[in-house]
Amino acid sequence: MQGIMLAAGMGKRLGKYTNNNTKCMLKVCDETLLERAVDSLKIAGINKLILVVGYKADNLKEFVNTHIKDMDIVFIENKDYSTTNNIYSLYLAKDYLMKEDTILLESDLIFDKNLIKELVDMPYDTAAAVAPYEPWMDGTITLVDENDNILEFVEKKDFDFDKAHEYFKTVNIYKFSKEFSSTCYIPFLEAYIKAYGNNEYYELVLKAIANLSKTGLKAFKLTSEKWYEIDDAQDLDIATNIFARGEEMLSLYQKRYGGYWRFSSLKDFCYLVNPYFPPKNMIDKLKYSFYELLTQYPSGMYVQSINASRMFNIDENQIIVGNGAAELINSLKSIIRGKLGVPTPTFNEYVRCFPDCNIVPIDTSIDDYKLNKDKIIKSIGEVHNIAIINPDNPSGSFLEKDDLLEIIDICNEQDKYIIVDESFIDFAQEDKRYTLINSELLNKYKKLIVIKSISKSYGVPGLRLGVLATGNKNVIDTVKKEMPVWNINSFGEYFLQIITLYQKEYQIACNRIAEEREWLYKELNKIDYLKPYESQANYILCQVTNNYTSTQIAKDLLEKHLLYIKDLRGKTGFENKQYIRIAVRNREDNEMLIDVLKEYKRE
Repeated sequence: MQGIMLAAGMGKRLGKYTNNNTKCMLKVCDETLLERAVDSLKIAGINKLILVVGYKADNLKEFVNTHIKDMDIVFIENKDYSTTNNIYSLYLAKDYLMKEDTILLESDLIFDKNLIKELVDMPYDTAAAVAPYEPWMDGTITLVDENDNILEFVEKKDFDFDKAHEYFKTVNIYKFSKEFSSTCYIPFLEAYIKAYGNNEYYELVLKAIANLSKTGLKAFKLTSEKWYEIDDAQDLDIATNIFARGEEMLSLYQKRYGGYWRFSSLKDFCYLVNPYFPPKNMIDKLKYSFYELLTQYPSGMYVQSINASRMFNIDENQIIVGNGAAELINSLKSIIRGKLGVPTPTFNEYVRCFPDCNIVPIDTSIDDYKLNKDKIIKSIGEVHNIAIINPDNPSGSFLEKDDLLEIIDICNEQDKYIIVDESFIDFAQEDKRYTLINSELLNKYKKLIVIKSISKSYGVPGLRLGVLATGNKNVIDTVKKEMPVWNINSFGEYFLQIITLYQKEYQIACNRIAEEREWLYKELNKIDYLKPYESQANYILCQVTNNYTSTQIAKDLLEKHLLYIKDLRGKTGFENKQYIRIAVRNREDNEMLIDVLKEYKRE
């Protein structure tokens, strides 16, 4: 058996990465795509590779001669690479296709090195590697029956999202038997080129063949095997995340701050979202209005304030809607000046967004990361303003309402602003739950500013919604001046418009989180190298003990199990300490995490 790689294309969409080299010379995690492919062929027992070259052919040949060992390389040059497509590159290699069974692959692929061996070892003589369709995928789609027969190749123009769950994406790795190539594929290839020219894709020939009965074209369905097709810089970035290892992998995921929907197998225990809301009937309502929301402008800030006032039952002049809580925190930098007291460790935005303030830490680590009312009160006299997250992030520590009102009273008496972030308070036990977004309280305490993230508690981080509430007209006017006319999109506006219809479902969802947190806390207590902290939020802080390290656990869970937790190493307040934070997900996901943690052994 031999390999054929089509590597003649220019890879224009990769820009600077292919200015002087072909796509197969791209490095991902310190190894070129070509070197990875060659290793994969060797693992499958294949020692001959036909390379169809074109763009930067001399550079590729030199690289092969310098770096590729123990592989018989045959070069075929497509001199018309700039005006033809991969159908012509494969046509140039047709004589080799007829001589031996062949693994055909493209040059812009990265995949698990055992994948080709699995394809070679499967009982089908002719097959295409395919993967269940996912939203990030682009290119050739197939329909496959229960006996692995490829029934149809679906072109982009024929793609039907109602059938997406039935589709399989071609991985662009194929096994062709010599007989299939000689008697079926090549005759169709030649006829197709004669009819439609050289600037087409070879998959279209397979589409024509698949329409015939008894072609023997089978599907090799990928399950857990990793792969990615690299067409542009974004693809390169994603592929690097997928195939990185160890601390590099952990670091790459940490710096993304989201977008993990691109990695469908990842379970995100790092970012904090309500898994029980919104309900299906609300999602269906959003879907029904999708076209109108996509194609029309949202309203301005005034209307958003009216929507939010309905949601929280306060006056519209007391509330502002933001593009997430982070935007609203940042908008306060022109108001909050001087020394800002902040219980730490905490959400970093309360440090980052006040560059002109002197941040005065109120160290909670000496109280085992619990919010201490008396120490906060004592600190008020030493600072100009105070910011408190309640429940605290990352500890989940919680101030009861009376204790927090006592702190607010003192700040009010001393004419000092107090920012209270209650983004996680809806996850507290039902009998402890409360809110400061109340017209009477806001009118009484003119120095009180309440921040709340809707993204987290309502399970819609993709909408980027948050609110700021205060009875202080000067704060409202100043913040509004900081905001653009349209700071949230139409989907966010519509969410605010309809959320009052689903408040009962929301309360049920929050109660479920509280119950699930208690279950997870008890299970974490059974792990001998973890010390979990009681929490009133949708996450649990854990100290890592028994000479284990937070980074090692986070790295291993991500690399080996695609479970992503928050490693708190390096965060202010956790210097030289071993702590992790685990988000509360649904029971199925939480059980999966607990099972892995129970079996985990330090390497």
